[in-house]
Amino acid sequence: MLVALVDYDSGNLHSAEKAFQRMAAEVGRITVTVTSDPDVVARADRIVLPGDGAFPACREALESHDGLFDAISEAVRDGGRPFLGICVGMQMLATRGLEYEPTPGFDWISGEVRKIAPADPALKVPHMGWNELRLEQSHPVLDGIGSGEHVYFVHSYQLHVTDPADRLASADYGGPVTAIVGRDNVIGTQFHPEKSQETGLRLIQNFLDWRP
Repeated sequence: MLVALVDYDSGNLHSAEKAFQRMAAEVGRITVTVTSDPDVVARADRIVLPGDGAFPACREALESHDGLFDAISEAVRDGGRPFLGICVGMQMLATRGLEYEPTPGFDWISGEVRKIAPADPALKVPHMGWNELRLEQSHPVLDGIGSGEHVYFVHSYQLHVTDPADRLASADYGGPVTAIVGRDNVIGTQFHPEKSQETGLRLIQNFLDWRP
């Protein structure tokens, strides 16, 4: 099995690569590669799209790599390959983002990415640090993970889904904050699984085992 961590100059992939390499070694017969080559992405059995920074900048950076988004889209949408988006990589699944300016997303998960607005004014934005998951839907990638487990967030915007069935988990930060979304062979986490210790590693292992 080949797992492609997409490198489009929008985030430090070192932690993600280490976490995926660790779990790949436990599962066995898995190669993890960091790549910006559309041909490698097109051949991959699993595709992971991280993302750090602002939504428009990440979208522009992805489009600046000729053929890269097309290879991702063809593999995931046409080929049915499992896909994991992390942080802004998850947000770009939305119909559009509203950070700085309206920016089209992939429209794989219907919804908008809007700034977090906690009901408690004492809660600062960005939402940064450990928070509890609240599971809302069952999913194979969440096997062995329960409500109340802690994961690591760093973000100022969140994906508001159109269909509640697409939100698999949330966290409470002065109101619900989308933590995990999923539909068909696509899943996304707003938190960083590679920084979320045992819970994050379990999610990564489940993703490697997943057969949508």
